[in-house]
Amino acid sequence: MSAPDARPNLLVDDGAARHLRKGLRLPDVALPAISGKPVSLAKLAGLTVAFFYPWTGRPGAPNPPHWDDIPGAHGSTPQAEGFRNLEIAFAELGVKIVGVSTQASDYQREFAGRLGLRYDLLSDANFELQKALGLPTFETGDVTYLKRLTLVIRDGAILRVYYPIAQPAAHARDVCAAIGMSDRRH
Repeated sequence: MSAPDARPNLLVDDGAARHLRKGLRLPDVALPAISGKPVSLAKLAGLTVAFFYPWTGRPGAPNPPHWDDIPGAHGSTPQAEGFRNLEIAFAELGVKIVGVSTQASDYQREFAGRLGLRYDLLSDANFELQKALGLPTFETGDVTYLKRLTLVIRDGAILRVYYPIAQPAAHARDVCAAIGMSDRRH
């Protein structure tokens, strides 16, 4: 009799982001931002890292149903903190950072304040960008969430896609290192 798998809920590439390829132009969808001005990823000049995350909890509040059983669901707070901690390094590379979830801007604003985030968070609460790009999602408790995904964007077109993201806490470091080592003229 074999031992039970010591690594349950392994995150595997399900192919749900396969259509998001280098060179794909982003749709011009303006999303509410915690800065107060709508932001369209398609219109951002230069390099931008847009990390999409499912949900951020609040201390003392319960997670959505079955959250612990969903591969890739946990990790939004450490991922956001990783980008916060490397914001200067990204800026030195000429890279803007934005986070995107389907949570409302008020919820995101509280989260950003609690974590001391200085970059913008965008709300796709109406799933406009998700639908236009076909971003991968999952459901639990009759609520739909974005799957964790990162796009490196240059002048409104995808330069690189990170999906799935197995280690959210280390993800910002990996992205920053990859951008720093790549030829950013492409």
